[in-house]
Amino acid sequence: FVALANTCRHRGGPVGEGDVDPDENTIACPWHGWEYDLDTGKGTLNPAARLDTYPVEVVGDEVRVTL
Repeated sequence: FVALANTCRHRGGPVGEGDVDPDENTIACPWHGWEYDLDTGKGTLNPAARLDTYPVEVVGDEVRVTL
């Protein structure tokens, strides 16, 4: 599990509604296709365009995210 900010650094699109590419370990914003690394939040074309990442912990049946 990973937790990233849901606002694209390009134009504020809803990243969480984008497509995940498990082979590349990325998620793409559905508005304009900006891609982000799922582990680091770095933009694939512009690493300075980074999404915030949040610690995730699985406890029993719960997924906990620390904001």
